[in-house]
Amino acid sequence: MESFAADAREADQSPSKLNSFLRYRLNVWTTQDTRWIAPDAWARCGKPLDADLEKREWYAGLDLASTTDLSALVLVSQASDGTFDVLPFFWVPEANAAERTLRDKVDYVGWIRDGFIRATDGNVTDYDVIRRDINELAKKYNIRQVGIDRWNATQLATQLQGDGVNVLGFGQGYGSMSSPSKQLENLVLSERIRHGNHPVLAWMAANVAVQSDHQGNIKPSKARSTERIDGIVALVMGLGIHATATAAPPEQSWDIITL
Repeated sequence: MESFAADAREADQSPSKLNSFLRYRLNVWTTQDTRWIAPDAWARCGKPLDADLEKREWYAGLDLASTTDLSALVLVSQASDGTFDVLPFFWVPEANAAERTLRDKVDYVGWIRDGFIRATDGNVTDYDVIRRDINELAKKYNIRQVGIDRWNATQLATQLQGDGVNVLGFGQGYGSMSSPSKQLENLVLSERIRHGNHPVLAWMAANVAVQSDHQGNIKPSKARSTERIDGIVALVMGLGIHATATAAPPEQSWDIITL
């Protein structure tokens, strides 16, 4: 009963654990995905970003969507008190933005006008613009590493590496995504992450659903989310890159045998 009660408390606090509790503890049939981040929990993390951002070390995730929709770069940096600051950047083809604003009532045009999204000319994403903007950001911020899914970004990754940006491949499976996804969930629930109420990222946080496997691993699911979630995927990747880069090296344990 103690174990059961502990699992119930976790499920009450964590949306990603609710489905597992329903399936394995209560024998309730559920779908494999679940809505992830409650809007009120996300809003509580909307505090202004910390000071002296340009003096900090940053790690980033870059998620390139299809050529006709949003692409996202999200920078993350850990403050001295262990909290995280988040800087998101988005790009969208200008022609597609106007169409989606009319069709889907998503305020792309307003977000572009207010500087929350960068519109590229034409009806497909201009990766040269993204490349140029990332290089400009690298001059302003101390970006240590950028995680990227090489599956659909080989050329851009190669170009950025040639520009001097430290680009690393980052897988999209459970092995790479689960740990930083759980970290993001914990950071939001404990209010230890600051995103400054960026409206595009907030919209994506409200859209995102996660899927899980039988071992309790989770990852954001683009297929099962209600709308675009590229910024959240990039945020998870950035947290994963940061965790790997800042992890303490394993302790060496040597046994000396004298013959």
